[in-house]
Amino acid sequence: MKVIPAIDLIDGKTVRLLQGKYDKELNYDVSPVDAARRWRKMGAELLHIVDLDGARKGRPMNLATAEEISRSVDIPVELGGGFREKKDIRGALAGGVARVIIGSKALTDIDFARSCIEEFGEKVIISVDARNARPMISGWEKGMDIDLLDILKRFVSFGAQEMIFTDIEKDGMLSGPSTDLLEDLLSKVDVKLISAGGIKTVEHIKELKKLEPLGLSGAIVGRALYEGTIDLKEAINAG
Repeated sequence: MKVIPAIDLIDGKTVRLLQGKYDKELNYDVSPVDAARRWRKMGAELLHIVDLDGARKGRPMNLATAEEISRSVDIPVELGGGFREKKDIRGALAGGVARVIIGSKALTDIDFARSCIEEFGEKVIISVDARNARPMISGWEKGMDIDLLDILKRFVSFGAQEMIFTDIEKDGMLSGPSTDLLEDLLSKVDVKLISAGGIKTVEHIKELKKLEPLGLSGAIVGRALYEGTIDLKEAINAG
């Protein structure tokens, strides 16, 4: 199970939102590139970057920063936030991003999701974000009346082998991951899932590690790294 450091961007700066709310923003006194280099030095094998401006506005807004991060480390970088057109996906991949995350557009335009999986394969990954098991879109500001399990199964039918799942209620709260929900999803859908949200301690990583046999392939860690409640090296060893 990979432990994946997150770098969230607003105006090119490293930030973190609480439960995805833009009025609950935490700012960290570290540049995105310095953060990336730090996490790589500590053993990270993959970096998870979210363009929060892009997620809100519907088009990539911090692509230059993401590309700079990609050039600064020798590990893959995945980038999400505002990717709703194939030309933007192609541009990010051409700029050095290893994998593009698609979220809102995949949920609202099923044909787009299918065609992206067909064209880009593993260079795209779908992110499904939910609050109280209800899928959310547009920077987590709009809910959808669609069953969470149904949408996961649909993406699998298109060929998706791995997806990111975020429990928004947990995101940035350091309250522990949604192990019960993840276990339920993994037991009902034949797919690998990367968990995001809630991790504060190495014990939380160990909890998630127990779900690896069911298909949990990764855990994204954000705020806990920046506030020092978890040591990345120790977390990676536990994963």
